[in-house]
Amino acid sequence: MKPNVLVALLVGLVLGFAGGRAVTGPSSPGADSKPTAAAAAAPSAPKPGARPVDPTVFKVPIDGSPVKGNADALVTLVEFSDYQCPFCARADATVVQLQKDYGSKLRVVMKQNPLSFHPRAKPAALAAMAAGEQGKYWEYHGKLFANAKALEDADLEKYAQELGLDMNRWKAALTKPEFSATIDRDQSLAGKLGANGTPAFFINGRFLSGAQPIDNFKALIDEELEKAQALVRSGTPASQVYAAVLAKGVEAAPSRPDNKPEAPATAYRKVDFPADAPSFGPKDAKVTIVEWSDFECPFCSRVGPTLKQIKEAYPKDVRVVFRHQPLSFHANAKPAAEASMAAHEQGKFWEYHDKLFANQRALDRASLERYAEELKLDMGKFKAAMDSGKFRGKVEADAAAGASVGANGTPTFFVNGREFVGAQPFESFKRVIDEEMARADKLLAAGTKRDGLYAKLIEEGLKTAPQAAQGQAQAEPAVQNIEVGNAPSRGPKNAPVTIVAYSDFECPFCSRVVPTLKQLEEEYKGKIRVAFKHQPLNFHQNAKPAAMASMAAHEQGKFWEYHDKLFANQRALDRVSLERYAEELKLDMGKFKAAMDSNKYDAQISADMAEATRVGVNGTPSFFINGRSLVGAQPVDAFKRVIDEELKKKGGAVAADQK
Repeated sequence: MKPNVLVALLVGLVLGFAGGRAVTGPSSPGADSKPTAAAAAAPSAPKPGARPVDPTVFKVPIDGSPVKGNADALVTLVEFSDYQCPFCARADATVVQLQKDYGSKLRVVMKQNPLSFHPRAKPAALAAMAAGEQGKYWEYHGKLFANAKALEDADLEKYAQELGLDMNRWKAALTKPEFSATIDRDQSLAGKLGANGTPAFFINGRFLSGAQPIDNFKALIDEELEKAQALVRSGTPASQVYAAVLAKGVEAAPSRPDNKPEAPATAYRKVDFPADAPSFGPKDAKVTIVEWSDFECPFCSRVGPTLKQIKEAYPKDVRVVFRHQPLSFHANAKPAAEASMAAHEQGKFWEYHDKLFANQRALDRASLERYAEELKLDMGKFKAAMDSGKFRGKVEADAAAGASVGANGTPTFFVNGREFVGAQPFESFKRVIDEEMARADKLLAAGTKRDGLYAKLIEEGLKTAPQAAQGQAQAEPAVQNIEVGNAPSRGPKNAPVTIVAYSDFECPFCSRVVPTLKQLEEEYKGKIRVAFKHQPLNFHQNAKPAAMASMAAHEQGKFWEYHDKLFANQRALDRVSLERYAEELKLDMGKFKAAMDSNKYDAQISADMAEATRVGVNGTPSFFINGRSLVGAQPVDAFKRVIDEELKKKGGAVAADQK
């Protein structure tokens, strides 16, 4: 059930990323769901290090929306956001900082885009609008983003009380039809503008997608500020600048007259899968759909009936392949995935798959065994597979492969390598399947053999996809300037390659990459330095205390030993356990406890998190290899590719096994 993004999404996600993606576009910083209208002006030269932004100016009305800032601000930032979206919460911190930095030159306008798979997003938006009726929209808005995991009715009421609102008036306002109508209007506008994921921004009408680094925002704001100042110098009143800028802008695309869903953007990936992965449909099908899914994700279960429709409608032409992406905040998703593979071993994957999705609230071990019994599986074999972790490696390999192609939320599909995100209706799938079948028919007519069709379809897709889509799939983010500072690190300070990791001790994906980093340190001995920075995700309750404990151990020269204990014991990160690990390492317990009790390292951890937001980290683990981004618990070869490129730049040798 993002990020871009970021994210992502982990995130995420969360590669360790936060799960859940918009039906028509991911809520991640990498989304870049670019509007398709022609550019309204020639592009300006981008500032050094900044990501180029489409010069198109879109007409984005602000009437009737909450506004923060002066009417004569020269730059207007319009945000489409969702209060339950973790990437939006991170972006909000960036927007707050931008308003501090630009003062009266920047005003912010909020548009509501509560995504369908965030059940508390719309109630939260209505609550904020009801607070706005009493002049407290932005105060309430801030509380929502500060408490994005607590958006139940009782929580929303508590925030209203804390702001001193007239509670009777506030409660009555929650049901006002005009507020729901405003949300509908905002969402319709977002769709027409191509802003289908959250967060999405329009800066003086120019589209910027996702929780991007603050420098990307500043580059665009500075560019628009120069244009606005030129308008003022030529006689345009400051209060009329936004209207003047938009006067020559592009109108939002009208809704489709047939009310049919738009086909998703044509963004292709090279998507492989193991020969023994669970699948249905012919192996030489014209269309292969690879799905990354999570048995505890409610949005994944919703797509089940659609997949059955696809099977019935295209029995000879479509193959569906299932791969696992158990999200870190779904405690039972990984055991369920392993159980499904134990059923697959006995030829009953899809029957077991259906039972899991039909019983998502009962995925404990006893329930998993009961479903196996109901399917008359060999229980001795099933239990042995579960107890031995026989299929754990396959599940983890699926998750890593998903992360490498951008499947950081669930469900994510690739139709002949073409990204297709979310639990979309059959008609949306049908549109893409039919387009891909047409591509397949052309290749077959040209002589492509059926057994090589899938590979050829992806190869051709990567060649012929629109440049924007290819850029999204393949372009590498700008190199970031990241100082190690006083972060824990090991390896020579003058090493030609520095890897900075942003990580979370409660994130299972972060723990998976620990052996990879150790392997790299051994193979590139003396050539790489590894630094650790903290990014405790807000839905991991014990991640921040664990981060503080690791810094208390660092103070006593035992960071890495403590780091290893935390990752080896991710399910036991309460205060008692944190102290026990310190005792096992023979730390000075008085000093350790004092550091914990005083929150001595809170500022450093917060600084790491702020830096992570600045450089576009939206999920864990995220790495910067000499400033080059690498996201997720990727295989060792993915790290080696970047390390070797960096060593060559510096005239160094590659790893011993490649000499």
